[in-house]
Amino acid sequence: MKHKSLSSRIKGAVSPVITAALGVSLLAGVAGAADKIVKIDGSSTVYPITEAVAEDFQKAKKGDVRVTVGISGTGGGFKKFCRGETDISGASRPILKKEMDACKQAGIQYIELPVAYDALTVVVNPQNTWLKQITVDELKKIWEPAAQGQIKTWNQVNPAWPNTPIKLFGPGADSGTFDYFTEAVVGKAKSSRGDYTASEDDNVLVQGVSRDKGALGYFGYAYYAENSKKLKAVPIVEKAGKPAVLPSPETVKNGTYQPLARPVFIYVNASSVAKPEVKEFVEFYLNQAPKLTKAVKYVPLPDKAYALAKSNFAKKKTGTGFGGEPEVGVSVEELLQREGKH
Repeated sequence: MKHKSLSSRIKGAVSPVITAALGVSLLAGVAGAADKIVKIDGSSTVYPITEAVAEDFQKAKKGDVRVTVGISGTGGGFKKFCRGETDISGASRPILKKEMDACKQAGIQYIELPVAYDALTVVVNPQNTWLKQITVDELKKIWEPAAQGQIKTWNQVNPAWPNTPIKLFGPGADSGTFDYFTEAVVGKAKSSRGDYTASEDDNVLVQGVSRDKGALGYFGYAYYAENSKKLKAVPIVEKAGKPAVLPSPETVKNGTYQPLARPVFIYVNASSVAKPEVKEFVEFYLNQAPKLTKAVKYVPLPDKAYALAKSNFAKKKTGTGFGGEPEVGVSVEELLQREGKH
């Protein structure tokens, strides 16, 4: 089936975060399904996939189940999840040690399921004529904490670029995209300059970059693909001697888009699996993910990875394959076969 655009999904009289907080379904016409509810919150990057799955699942269940999907960022989602407020948390990076500890303290066990690949995309305004490519080192020079209040113009990063003010847009500190980008580019998660326009809503970042000639921002690939007429993706040079590579489903699959290709996840509360509607929703998610990830401009995992994820879910394999630290460049198949850490 055809799925709505990102912008039309997220627009509305009530913001998605408030919608979820009020427990109001994002899909009209299923108001009668008050008793069977699947509650989801978390990453804005994972949101388009989960919302597409939720839409199809609710249609398949003919209104018997209501699915609510909020966007409070990966970190914000884990806070709710580890308090037992949600059944499923969307995450654009793995669960961190402090979140593992919070879940443990609350007695919450979880099943970690990668659902797709994303290409974290660096974007500029289409009127930017000077940036043909950017190296990871140049990105670090722009975004590292030492750049705060110091790196203000493009020519300070590279003398070949003009003396034009840089206006930066990026995810907020509750975002898993922020965590992953800072780990991959700066070398330490959450290590970033703070003088930029931050938002957990990627549409705010899209609008900001599209309105300023000197702007640069980063967010998940789907939000770029949806807005490619008003944004320009920047080819990334991983290190000296490597080619400049644009994000695309092909470059993510063949491993050349580095270091900004990453898996994205859902985490399922193990006790919620006792509720038939949650169990059925997750099984539906894993079965439909290859098709629906493509429909909303993400990259499906290899078939073997989905088979492993289904097996782990059926066995209720709890814990994380990461152990509380973000990893850049990990294979999803390897991750799914690791022993779960709690």
